[in-house]
Amino acid sequence: MRIVGGDWKRTPLVVVDAPGLRPTPDRVRETLFNWLGQRLDGWRCLDLYAGTGALGLEAASRGAEKVVLVERDVRAAAALRAARERLDAEAVEVVQGDAATYLSNARDRFDLVFLDPPFGSAELERVLPRLAAVLAPGAAVYVEADRPLAPDAPPLSAVPGLVAHRADKAGQVHYHLLLLTPPAPGA
Repeated sequence: MRIVGGDWKRTPLVVVDAPGLRPTPDRVRETLFNWLGQRLDGWRCLDLYAGTGALGLEAASRGAEKVVLVERDVRAAAALRAARERLDAEAVEVVQGDAATYLSNARDRFDLVFLDPPFGSAELERVLPRLAAVLAPGAAVYVEADRPLAPDAPPLSAVPGLVAHRADKAGQVHYHLLLLTPPAPGA
């Protein structure tokens, strides 16, 4: 497991043995950042199920102004803090806690949110209704799931204005890039 692009390209990441931890494969991250653009200079990013930190640290490596990594598992959060220190990643903040609780208390708005919850859980249904409050205008939302998701059906329909931009599959991972569109005039 390594960072695939940006300032920290080829830097290895520690993978902690934690229940439900399933790091986003290099190939999937390469595709995602081809979709987003190679640089994220000035972006504010939120990784709600950080795990190894692969998605959030990739964003920081590519110039994101702020990256918040939220991870419930104590050991995984400690590994994220160690990675932040090792990389001297001043733009990265590690929050050890629950994703839904973080969203309920968040005051920031984010340009990009990564949602890669444990497969087979009800986490998407739990956090998506709270997501709209933290999305900046024109934000992107990246979702990994064990099934394809339709943006006009639950659980994604819980966030008004999210439209499918791209989607693909790698092995058993279905990944989606959604964009927040402005409301129609008069809506």
